[in-house]
Amino acid sequence: MPTRVADLAHGRSGDKGDTCNVGLVAWDDAGYEVLCREVTEERVTAHFGDLVQGSVTRYELPGIRALNFVLTGALDGGGTMSLRSDHLGKVMYAWLLRMELPG
Repeated sequence: MPTRVADLAHGRSGDKGDTCNVGLVAWDDAGYEVLCREVTEERVTAHFGDLVQGSVTRYELPGIRALNFVLTGALDGGGTMSLRSDHLGKVMYAWLLRMELPG
């Protein structure tokens, strides 16, 4: 059975304009180690696919066992421009929690 990010962490996300911020916080040190190894900028870019038109930048926060991803061009122009059902990025973390990891 594949592991999902949600098995290792919880998340939060927010937005400003067309940029979305997605945070993952590992439940424990072992989970943080897996997140650091497997949840790379490249894999996050591939996971979101066409939803993110800009860059994906990862920041590590080991003191709180967290990864923070800044996604640019992620909200179809932002809250006042987008026709998406979630144009504010509040559920982008939930999308990332569904990402499957190698077993």
